[in-house]
Amino acid sequence: MAPSQKIPVIIDTDPGVDDAAAILLALASPEIQILGYVVTFGNTDQEACYRNIFKLYQAVGRHIEQYPEDKHRFPNFDASAKPFVVKGASRPWSAETHTAEYFHGRDGLGDITQRHPDLNVDGLETLSEHPYLRVSRERHVAEVMGALRAFPPRSITYIGLGPLTSLRHVHHSHATEFQDLIGRVICMGGALDVPGNTSAVAEFNTFGDPEALRDLIEPRGNEPRLPIERFLLLPLDITTPHELPFPLYKKLVDPTFHSTEFPSKPEEKPPVHHFTSSFMERSRELMLQFGKDAMELHDPVTVWCAMQNPPVVDEVKGGIPQLRPGWVAMRRKFQVECKGEYTRGMLVVDRRDDQGAYAPGENRAHVQAELERLKIAHGAFESSALPARVEVEDEAQTESIGDGDGVAVLTETPGAVALVNLLFQRIWGVEIP
Repeated sequence: MAPSQKIPVIIDTDPGVDDAAAILLALASPEIQILGYVVTFGNTDQEACYRNIFKLYQAVGRHIEQYPEDKHRFPNFDASAKPFVVKGASRPWSAETHTAEYFHGRDGLGDITQRHPDLNVDGLETLSEHPYLRVSRERHVAEVMGALRAFPPRSITYIGLGPLTSLRHVHHSHATEFQDLIGRVICMGGALDVPGNTSAVAEFNTFGDPEALRDLIEPRGNEPRLPIERFLLLPLDITTPHELPFPLYKKLVDPTFHSTEFPSKPEEKPPVHHFTSSFMERSRELMLQFGKDAMELHDPVTVWCAMQNPPVVDEVKGGIPQLRPGWVAMRRKFQVECKGEYTRGMLVVDRRDDQGAYAPGENRAHVQAELERLKIAHGAFESSALPARVEVEDEAQTESIGDGDGVAVLTETPGAVALVNLLFQRIWGVEIP
């Protein structure tokens, strides 16, 4: 794809707080063309997630109506090129349903439904027309495949911001055709060498439907899987370090931004500013409990990656997706745990080739004595088998991994500062000094 062409994208989303920021970034990014939204369950139930798409579009519409000079900032908010919005999967492939309402609130946006009724939308049950969205009553599989058939083969990027159940349904129904037509699949999910954010070991999206991710990426006999050279995973390892500092947002965007104790007032600020301040109020309170005065940008990083790295038609089969300078991926080998009582959604890395790892059941005193003899660093009560990139996957050994082994995982971006600058410029129209 030529650099000057827009990248057509389909966004599979469960709109919560960081999804909303990611979609606003997508609306404000001329590099892409949004073909549609597949709305799934996840941060909250599907109905609330679906409603949040319309809340977001309502806020942008009000902003442009009040500030028509800002219309150029949202090139994908275009009545002449309406993206479809369709309901995807409403529950996991075969697992128990879990949501992240403990963080995102019952409505997925920090419970703005009660605190900010001016942001609510009504009548979605009977809505057939929308000025900026094509409201679809079709099955999401038909909408996705219709979009793929309407564009040149391998030109569309599928962006996964939530559990991958909807994508699993599409692939299960049309595996061969989907593989022939899809350009790239870029998904946020998993945790490899860092703790999880839903359990001790699992990131929420993989926890939400581990079987969907497993069936899409792991070779399983004769079962088809996604073309691995066109799949890229963004785990917590790379997304968590990207943060939007709330004090900086308060300084540059909304001086009145505080918390749910002092909720945003729509008459005091532009509609987009009011919308973002409203859904970030509760997030700020929760993040402060975790010791951060910042919002983690998991989904915005994923959209950013998709808009900076278009599909490449001639990807090397079984290789790593070709990325632009500043973006780096490496092949990682892991298995997705689907049934564990405490480890559901864990990406299990085999660390037995790590020189500091030891077999279960070994006498720790003997192990530590041996580690000291070999001058291998270790803790007072543990071996050196710490969460670190496994040694077997160094550069030389990665080169020897063939088709069917491992998944491309993003390990470097142009940096958190670059993303934060982009968000401030495009969503709120301000420059960081």
